[in-house]
Amino acid sequence: MKQAWDLARLRYEPMQRADLGEVLALEQSVYPYPWSMANFADSLDSGYQAWVLRDQGGALLGYFLVMPMVDEVHLLNVAVAADRQGQGLGHLLLNQSVACARGLGMASVLLEVRPSNTRALAIYERYGFKQIGRRKGYYPAANQLREDAIVMRFDV
Repeated sequence: MKQAWDLARLRYEPMQRADLGEVLALEQSVYPYPWSMANFADSLDSGYQAWVLRDQGGALLGYFLVMPMVDEVHLLNVAVAADRQGQGLGHLLLNQSVACARGLGMASVLLEVRPSNTRALAIYERYGFKQIGRRKGYYPAANQLREDAIVMRFDV
């Protein structure tokens, strides 16, 4: 059930080290192969754009991280809390990541997604991301196997 969010009551804030415990817990709750605390800390230390989305009570709803590269940003990670999925928050986070790209003067947003992550794939396609390639064996998968990554781009 899609909820109409009052955008004035949602808070986008730069991700801080103090947020990492909550961010990691959300990450672990929604991804079968989550990032580690070190992945998040390294991204912050590298100065990547990292943002959290909170409701008016301060509850973490989601986050994203983008890495500037030449003329595009690479959307490294984006997640919405499991109990808030399907309510349009993924779209809001994509809006913010695109706004970051524009603010940095970038021409596009690049991302990779697992073919098995059909929900995310559908969100990206609805948003306007186009498939531009495939990375063979990019992600770890069950039983010591690897899963490809679909590479997608959105022109800002």
